[in-house]
Amino acid sequence: MTTTGEQAGPQQAAFPGMPEPLWGGSPSKLLTFLDCPRRYRMAYLDRPRPPARPQRAHTSLGIAVHNALRDIWDQPDRSPQSGGRLVDKAWIDVGFRDGDQSRRFKARMREAVTAYLEAAGPTPRPIGIERTVSFVSDDLRIQGRIDRLDDRDGELVVVDYKTSRQVSTEDEARTSLPMALYAAAVWKMFRRPVRRVELHHVPSGTIAAHEHTGESIGRHVERARSIMRDARRADADYARNGVESTMFPAVTGPLCGWCDLRAHCPEGQAAGPEKSDWAALDDD
Repeated sequence: MTTTGEQAGPQQAAFPGMPEPLWGGSPSKLLTFLDCPRRYRMAYLDRPRPPARPQRAHTSLGIAVHNALRDIWDQPDRSPQSGGRLVDKAWIDVGFRDGDQSRRFKARMREAVTAYLEAAGPTPRPIGIERTVSFVSDDLRIQGRIDRLDDRDGELVVVDYKTSRQVSTEDEARTSLPMALYAAAVWKMFRRPVRRVELHHVPSGTIAAHEHTGESIGRHVERARSIMRDARRADADYARNGVESTMFPAVTGPLCGWCDLRAHCPEGQAAGPEKSDWAALDDD
């Protein structure tokens, strides 16, 4: 799943009687605040934004696979082999240990995309491919981009591609805040119920799915609203106090080894060593 870029703009002056402005962002922005307010501040509020570390190999791999599965729908030949060749075309040789590792994983992903498309068989063109969706609910505005939106016999299905070494599970599909929020956005935009969300793990060819109800999607929206209100209070404190604000503590733990902004966070550096560029690859 891809999210749209977000940048903090100038704050509008508040006047007595004015309604509180909408807080806008993507699911990833919400989850960043939930996971680590310090990283949220550096990524979304600090200007200039602290430079991030170079891209890791698993990100390069994921982007290439997503782009291949996006572009296959515009090919005159939509064969599985064509999808595999698109991996070669989209490959990003950044973050790998060396050229040999990059070539091996390119071959793996070429085979994985080919096998994934073979298993899917001939399918109608999705009604949405990397489509931007959004919705407004009271003081919350969510926007982002979904990998794929299918229309299956009148039922809309939100699809997200996964390329990590861990196989996606049905519990992940059920508890995923981004997937539920995108289902809510599609439901509002198309004025049609959206209940099914699917995580397509391309390397294994498996699909983890969940059937939401209106109530379960509503619970996710309320969870997002709760996170948003905490983030809004922190944003307001930052507007008053800048980097001296105390509302952006660093939450340290194993994720600090993966953080692309750890060079600017002493607490994160002290939490443990940084992971290598290729540490997330399933490489023997």
